[in-house]
Amino acid sequence: MSELSFTAADDSLWQQYDDLATRAYGHRISDITALREHADLRVATRDGRVVAGGLGLLVNQNFGGSPVPSACLAAGCVAPEERGEHLAARTTTERLRPLQEKGAVISAISTSSTGYARRLGWEAPVPVFAWAVTTDDLKQSFTYDGHQITHGATPDAHTLQRHLAQLWNGPIERPTWWFPWKQSKSNLTTYCFHKPGHPTTGTLSFTTRRHERHGVTLIVHEFWAADESTTAAMLAFLGRHNTRAKTIEFRRGALPPHPTLLHSLHHHRTTAEAWHPWMLRILDLPQAIRLRGWPADLTATIPVQIENDNGGSADRYILQIAAGAAEIHPTHIEGTVTLTRRQLAVWYAGGYRTTTSARMGGVRATSHKALATLIGTTTDLEPWLPDHF
Repeated sequence: MSELSFTAADDSLWQQYDDLATRAYGHRISDITALREHADLRVATRDGRVVAGGLGLLVNQNFGGSPVPSACLAAGCVAPEERGEHLAARTTTERLRPLQEKGAVISAISTSSTGYARRLGWEAPVPVFAWAVTTDDLKQSFTYDGHQITHGATPDAHTLQRHLAQLWNGPIERPTWWFPWKQSKSNLTTYCFHKPGHPTTGTLSFTTRRHERHGVTLIVHEFWAADESTTAAMLAFLGRHNTRAKTIEFRRGALPPHPTLLHSLHHHRTTAEAWHPWMLRILDLPQAIRLRGWPADLTATIPVQIENDNGGSADRYILQIAAGAAEIHPTHIEGTVTLTRRQLAVWYAGGYRTTTSARMGGVRATSHKALATLIGTTTDLEPWLPDHF
């Protein structure tokens, strides 16, 4: 068998990869065409024939309220006749390389092959769910509270979304092309919510799926609300679609992980469906720590040990946080907390909410206090990635 070659795709290779992805996935992947102006495509070729590849997006993800350059990998595949030879791992390395050279210090993916992704260094900070609730239950449980509704995106809607994205760990700092791409890709209808005389405090986007006999199902893709009353108004608005839609579905990850929906329903008849989670990997530890946001009133010095996920001796570091900034440096001091690289990604995203969840995740510590100190450095914001790529 001839040797593999990895390269950036030109026009011909881009078309070859589009054809390969359609064959490998069993259906066409529209993003391969739609994201061509914005994505990097790396392919593996054998005798001039594309046998593997995938898209890479260099965008910022919000962590601790600050943008961190991230390599978001999407639409990757290997030709069915080439599978079983670890080609996906080699291709992933080649896909990451140009994005790291351009500044990416972390990487995010969303894949159903979670076990394989873990072997390559990614880990899931939180579980991801899709939710379904009847429109009648929403209509009975929520009210508008004086909100006005505008069809279409208001001038300040994107500004609101970018602000709210900073209040979670994980959301993309969306570039300007992101909004029209998503709108066109999913045929979204958008509404904005505000109190009279006040700026927009909520934006909602959904699409519909026709039933065979009558009506539709509403599928929510975007749900951004600045406060509880706006959240209630948006849910009430969805409930008013009960004449045509029996059910509202919140696409996986679309609903923020707060309790407004579940705790406010008069009848608890929601359905949750677990999906494959988004996963995170730290590519450049010192830079990822430096660029992340940190609580301004937090001061901490923590010796940590970080193990390679494939075993071997642990590297020793000292993590120092003060005045809203942090650095991590190699040290000879024995760590008080020991993590693997994948556990480090969960901690970075604020996925360990308590020392109990950290210990159950395999994190080891010399004392409860040492572990509590480390966990407390990233729990000011919760992990949530509503963006799909």
